[in-house]
This record gives sequence, structure tokens and C-alpha cells, in this order.
Amino acid sequence: MSPMAFSGNPLDRASYNRSDAAWLAAQGARGLFLPFWQNRPFVAGTRAGFLAWRSEWEGALCVFLGLDGDQALFAVDLPGETEPQLGEGNFQEMRPAAFVLKKRDTAIAGQAKALLDWHKRHGFCPNCGSATLLQDGGYRRICPQCGAEHFPRTDPVVIMLPIFGDACLVGRNQRFPPQLYSAFAGFVEPGESMEEAVRRELSEEVNLETGAVTYHATQPWPFPSSLMLGCYAEAKSRDFKIDGKEIEDARWLSKDEVRARLAGGIADEMKLPVTIAIAHFLIQDWAKR
Repeated sequence: MSPMAFSGNPLDRASYNRSDAAWLAAQGARGLFLPFWQNRPFVAGTRAGFLAWRSEWEGALCVFLGLDGDQALFAVDLPGETEPQLGEGNFQEMRPAAFVLKKRDTAIAGQAKALLDWHKRHGFCPNCGSATLLQDGGYRRICPQCGAEHFPRTDPVVIMLPIFGDACLVGRNQRFPPQLYSAFAGFVEPGESMEEAVRRELSEEVNLETGAVTYHATQPWPFPSSLMLGCYAEAKSRDFKIDGKEIEDARWLSKDEVRARLAGGIADEMKLPVTIAIAHFLIQDWAKR
């Protein structure tokens, strides 16, 4: 099982049953619900704060997540400007919560966040503009006006670590927190393969020419709903030039330096990616080889 946050979801999504309204209603009557408020899951200690249904939630956006053994799990998006008081626990931003929650609960909460966020942004049909209706427990929306069907989408993102000999190139995006250097990343564009997207992004961001691209691992990333495609790219030289727009700095790091930094052996202000990010594992796994 992958050690990465948001992966390893244990739920049976019951795709053969969730289109049955009677079956879903029966599951809801005995189900447990993970409340969200302003995109934040309810967290109780190190667990996702699943609760029994409450009458005051009637009318709130609710989606089916899946079966945990025989237990049906749902997520519900609570409205309002004031944080609901639900007892022991609190609503936490998803990124900080990923450091606290048990791995399986992080994956379930990530699924819930991505699904709820998609529904909140797709309430109207892009074909005719009419309001759409939630179907199949949240895995489909249908337009009653033109009959168009819409399904939750996951956006593919390439995230890549360029390699040349015994060194890797890391970059600093202008949007990063101070002193953070990481792998490079970008959305896959229409008509591109994963490998083509990797080469294009590295050419655009650091003018780096690359050859072979190898797949390493993927990570669901619910911000708002992406699948990170982790890759290594063989650089043809160490020559690069930052674009000065998105990337403000980049530098080559040797394996020895990466190992020392990951072990906390270099005391300067430079930071590498945190452990919930696939970029951390791209760098760490390369340095171990």
C-alpha cells in the first residue's frame, strides 16, 4: 500500500448499487456522515468525525462515499457562516488534517472533499444552463432540461523530478511558502500524453531539454480534485533558465545533499516538500536509489 497521504482508500464504492434510490435510502437510514463546513472536514482526535444524521442537516448537499465493511459512509456539506458546533471535535483545513488523521481516514476525507467540491461547482448544466440534479449518490448529475449527464472529474497533473547523473533539479514557484523548493508540476493539456506533458512543462518553466520519462507513482490530491502523476525525467544537460514568471529560482542538488537535507543535517533556510506531498516521495525515493 502506498505511504502517500490521500491514497489507500479502503471503501467499496458500491457502483452496482448506488443508482438504486431505494438501496441508497436504506443505507442512509443507518449510515454515518462526515460533516464538512467551508471545505473543512470534521475531525475528532486522529479520526474523521463521522456522526449519525441530524434533522437540522435536512436539505444540505450529501454524497455517498462507500461501504466500510457493512457500514455505509456519507459526507454532508453544512451551510452557514458560523462554524457548527457538533460536540467533541472541530473542523480543520484539509492539509493540516492530513498530518493528524489516520491514513485511511485521510483518504476517505480527501475523497469526500473532492466530491463535495465538484458538486458545489457544477450545479448548472454547461450545455443549456439549467439547474442539474444529483444522481447515484453523488457520482452523476443530470440536466432535466436537455438530458445531459455530467460526472465528477479528476484533473491529471504531471509532477516531475528532472535527473542528470547524480543530481536532481528542484524549483521554487512564486506561490510556494518561503524557502520551499520542490519538484515541477503542471496540468496535462488536451491531446497530450503524460510524457509529452512532462517535457513541455520542463521546457516552459526552466527551459530544460529532457529525454526519457519514467513513471513512479500517483497520488489523489483533493485541492480541488487532481490525480498527481509522479515521474522522473532524464535531463540532457544541467543547463536551464527559469521562466521568471512562475518559477523564481531552481537549483541542482546532489544525492548526498538531498539525503542530508531529508535527515535534517543541513541547517539553512531551504525547505523540501512535506511528507503529505508526492513531491517528497519523488525526491526521497530517488535519493535512496
